[in-house]
Amino acid sequence: MTFKQHIACTASILFALGAFGAAPASAQATRTWVSGVGDDANPCSRTAPCKTFAGAISKTAAGGEINCIDPGAYGAVTITKAMMIRCDYVEAGVLASGTNGITINAGANDAIFLSGLDIHGGGTGFSGIRLLAGGSLHIQNSVIRAFNGASGVGVLFAPSGASQLTILDSTIANNGSGTTGGGVLVQPTGTGSARVTLQNVAVQNNANAGFKIDTTGNTGTGVTAMIDSSQFLGSAAAVVNFTPAGTTVAALMLVNSTVANNNFGVFGNGAGATIRVGNTSITSNATGVFTAGAVIASYGDNRLDGNTTDGSFTATIPKK
Repeated sequence: MTFKQHIACTASILFALGAFGAAPASAQATRTWVSGVGDDANPCSRTAPCKTFAGAISKTAAGGEINCIDPGAYGAVTITKAMMIRCDYVEAGVLASGTNGITINAGANDAIFLSGLDIHGGGTGFSGIRLLAGGSLHIQNSVIRAFNGASGVGVLFAPSGASQLTILDSTIANNGSGTTGGGVLVQPTGTGSARVTLQNVAVQNNANAGFKIDTTGNTGTGVTAMIDSSQFLGSAAAVVNFTPAGTTVAALMLVNSTVANNNFGVFGNGAGATIRVGNTSITSNATGVFTAGAVIASYGDNRLDGNTTDGSFTATIPKK
């Protein structure tokens, strides 16, 4: 082989190696899989699953889905893109002792779906599910419990932009610590705003507030919330709407629900807070309805009875 032929051959080999080297080791998949006996070194395919959500998420394309093959402890994870994690038919555990379970810091239009999860704070966790940014968060068929670390909360919804939260068919229990935290805290930051829907959600035995809207420091367009067919039991305050002076407004509708065995049942605080209540039982609380400058209006079909102090609605909404 002549010198020129040797150089040409070497160049061809290097070109070929470069071409192969430029290709990604493995493309992201639209659907990935995890298993209790998987390995995060795997490609997260159905036949070679990963072991954790954190291992699978980097191999899942934006807008894709992670599924669970079998019961397992799949670990805490941070989500930064549109994503679904769905494990409805197995025991999909997330143990988050001393940390957050699922943190969402995604794009302004990204939709996040979480379904079929058992998220456990181990008594020291901070937030079961925490959204800092994202277009929408949908939680269903899940249990979130034992987040009792500092300001521990089951679901912390604190968007920095316009965002929507939906919780369906889930249990949020035994969260909070002392006088802080609780079950669900809706607290948009900066100019963020929130639209919230809860349906068929059991919010039980949370140390501070079962469900709380808090607009402290918020200058966005406000918060609107709809709660339907849900139970709020055994908290310091069951349903709270708090709008400090100088912040934005928040409107909450509570219908077809039960509020029982709390220190405070329905609690409104601040001139920007409105709570409208219909076909709801408020009973066996220390105080049923309490207002500090807020509007708490009844549709006239509630059962406000059997509390140590029933309290009263500030207005009745005429039937149409």
